[in-house]
Amino acid sequence: MHDALFQPLKMGALEARNRIFMAPLTRGRAAEPMFVPNDMMATYYRQRANAGLILTEATGISREGLGWPSAPGIWSDEQVEAWKPVTAGVHEEGGLIAMQLWHMGRLVHPYFLDGGAPVSASATKAPGEAHTPQGKSEYAEARAMTKGDIERTIGDYRRAAENAKKAGFDAVQLHGANGYLIDQFLRDSSNLREDEYGGSVENRTRFMREVLEALVDVWGADRVGIRLSPNGETQGVDDSDPAATFGAAAKVIEDMGLAFLELREPGPEGTFGRTDVPKQSPLIRDVYSGALILNSDYGPEEAMTDIESGKCDAVSFGRPYISNPDLARRIELGAEINPNKDVPKSWYFPIPEGYIDYPTLEEERKASAA
Repeated sequence: MHDALFQPLKMGALEARNRIFMAPLTRGRAAEPMFVPNDMMATYYRQRANAGLILTEATGISREGLGWPSAPGIWSDEQVEAWKPVTAGVHEEGGLIAMQLWHMGRLVHPYFLDGGAPVSASATKAPGEAHTPQGKSEYAEARAMTKGDIERTIGDYRRAAENAKKAGFDAVQLHGANGYLIDQFLRDSSNLREDEYGGSVENRTRFMREVLEALVDVWGADRVGIRLSPNGETQGVDDSDPAATFGAAAKVIEDMGLAFLELREPGPEGTFGRTDVPKQSPLIRDVYSGALILNSDYGPEEAMTDIESGKCDAVSFGRPYISNPDLARRIELGAEINPNKDVPKSWYFPIPEGYIDYPTLEEERKASAA
């Protein structure tokens, strides 16, 4: 059963032992004020090392780029050292782990910037409210990045990639989705620039390409991936012609020979994107020849069908991995997959409950037999 999900997958220099990947999941467990990983996080990732590839929670490349309470960073020596037990634990269980590199752009609230303005492609403002340690607060208008800001930020990505290598990761993934900084440059509702970083689709993909070039310079293309969300409005970021924009982005990724591309394509109950927009994965599949990973609202049967049909090479599961640390094993055995208890407090608060206390199938069976 589900044989297609348990075939190994070669992705550049990586070889995943199965095609059930763990999607990036922001969980807010890092220690503040320095956004440092901890023992609880090492336990969490070790528990889930059965995935073919773990994609970490979004991890800030710089103080300027991180605006989520208790999310981890990768810009300081202290953070690098604290990530080492995480990667070591996953490797001891035979797993692979890639760090997702994150700059939130205009979605960083001034609270995290000592009152300063966030940066973005253009002077725009995100709708809605940001999460801060003091509660929800309206976003502020971003400052359009200068050429110097762009160069400095690419340097921040490079340093983060170097730090991820020091911390023992197997690869890095650029977060280019969900309305964050890379996405703010890609899409024309948030990129209003008139220089070489704005206007045409080629110009709007330039920042993404230059960041990827820095990551490839550190890691090699065979250990670099990216996440995109090409389907509709995301946190106020949208595009008038997603097929052209994301087709051009896929062409850049193909030309660079990246190891993998993950696409977030929400289903009817999904978040971060409209479901009435045509899916761009068939177009991107035609352009990009590397390992294509699809994400969002999948069950095992749908995942197997899409892999068998050639629509994708792997599927990344998000919320099912919250309450099922041994998700791949459960799917392999056809066992029950525990539903998530919809409790945001346990999703995002820095507590062990709802984080590392979910039982494996073996633990459940032992408890019921006792």
